[in-house]
Amino acid sequence: MAKSLQHLHPRGLSQFTPLKIALLCGSILFSSGVMADELLKEGVTPATDASQIPASALLRKDTVVAGIQEPQGIFNPYFFVNGWDENVTNVIFARLIDWDSHGESVPGLAESWTISPDGKTYTIKLRPGLKFSDGSPLIAEDVAFTLTVLYDPKYDGDTDISLAHIVGGDDYKAGKADSVSGLKVIDPQTLQVTTSEEGATTLQKIGGPVLSKAYYGKDYRRGNLDTLRTLHGKPLGNGPYTYEKYIPGQEIRFHANPNYYKGVPPTPRFIYRVTNPSTNFQLFQTGETDYDAFTSRPDDIEQLKLLGFANINLYGSSDYSEIEFNFRRPALQDVKVRQALIYGLDRQKLIDVVYQGYGSVANEPIAPISWAYNAEGVNPYKYDVAQAKKLLDEAGWKVGADGIREKDGKHLELTLLVSKKVLNDALIPIAKENYRQIGVLLKPQVLDFNALMSQRKSGNYDLASFSTSTLNDPHDGVWDFYSTEAATRGGYSNARVDKLINQGNAELDIEKRKPIYHELYQVLANDPPVILLANRKILSASSARVTGFKPDIYNGLTGSLPDVKIVK
Repeated sequence: MAKSLQHLHPRGLSQFTPLKIALLCGSILFSSGVMADELLKEGVTPATDASQIPASALLRKDTVVAGIQEPQGIFNPYFFVNGWDENVTNVIFARLIDWDSHGESVPGLAESWTISPDGKTYTIKLRPGLKFSDGSPLIAEDVAFTLTVLYDPKYDGDTDISLAHIVGGDDYKAGKADSVSGLKVIDPQTLQVTTSEEGATTLQKIGGPVLSKAYYGKDYRRGNLDTLRTLHGKPLGNGPYTYEKYIPGQEIRFHANPNYYKGVPPTPRFIYRVTNPSTNFQLFQTGETDYDAFTSRPDDIEQLKLLGFANINLYGSSDYSEIEFNFRRPALQDVKVRQALIYGLDRQKLIDVVYQGYGSVANEPIAPISWAYNAEGVNPYKYDVAQAKKLLDEAGWKVGADGIREKDGKHLELTLLVSKKVLNDALIPIAKENYRQIGVLLKPQVLDFNALMSQRKSGNYDLASFSTSTLNDPHDGVWDFYSTEAATRGGYSNARVDKLINQGNAELDIEKRKPIYHELYQVLANDPPVILLANRKILSASSARVTGFKPDIYNGLTGSLPDVKIVK
């Protein structure tokens, strides 16, 4: 699945920490003096005093509550545009093929699979007796239906199934065939998928969640997804929990799926409680939530330790944060302007302020934990005011009487869309001050995430701050820069980038893929589509009243949700 733009990201603990007060006042007080031996080690730091569990939490005998930030309500794994909705669908839908904690493919709904010697034919064997949560059978025909929908000409979700190169898919999309010829149901438990070429991400693309043909495809015909869309708020899945109710701005309720293929989850009820950076620590502290994610920094970790009842999880992430350029703005079409905006932003100060030893400046669209990461690096774009000014001068933007650069009678004023989160609390004052120094007037707009997505879609912006969701393959970190994909977003286009993305996805051998991605990262550094901001550690905590939460890079909290139990 293509990366979404938001996920269950860590958030701040307290609304008015000294750091945040300083940021809101427009000054930066933090000095990066945290010693390496003082940092919390990755892994699980167990609770020290379970007797401190809040009484209100102990009253919940059959329910576990986790925090979530801004769901939109599109609870279909192939149609959401908001990564918080992805967190919801991960509770409701199981994948055909899962990932383990190391990012390796492991059986999910599929019991096994084989790949032909030429790498083009996949034979997928389903587990026997699979059911959807309503008790109806889950069979190979449902998998074929799901993949067919992704080739529908009206499908506009984030999953680009074309990367799987299933034979006949393009003909179906173009109306030249009534079915996708490369999808062959052998028997109720077996599906054969034939592709026209090898692909590193093909298994990932065809191994996603499965939709019920009887439910979602009742009135389906090519080119008409209307009925299917009406079911976004009435999902029928096959995951560990069954959707029950969504109360906007408050919570999403689920109950254990009696037909889950791994067995009925031991906790009867699960709730996502809607929180925000100003409330999530208080809700966890008072026992109103049992699990949430926080910002990885010493003060936040110390506050969690002081609670006594918090099991603290810390691990490296596979995502990155970024500022997207809108290439439909003439000023940003100039590569020198874009490079100047990177040189002119003190990203190290941003990382020091926000993560305080638990993050690093991102210079490639991949995390250091990935095999594709280039340890020798690309141009790091270290903060350099003089270089930023030089590039803007060369681009024809001259400093005006008011200190703001001008060209052709227009000021260099840029709007920056941001959502409400700790990273952006720091980004706004730092970026405004940095850019003013090089003659750029930055105008931040703070929106809730769904409003930000709407404004971005309208094209009414210059810059927009996002974080990716989990990147399971290096392809996921660059796909948004592919010209046809970027056409619906920032509008970036580079033929060399397109070619390298295709090459990286077509090659299966990791050792042969590495140099392709290293070259790609060099090209992207020279012709940047975004300002890369940060790689970070992920910090989350669970209450000692529950066991089984073992979040990892590739599965988040939902991977361990079927094993979560309330301590008796």
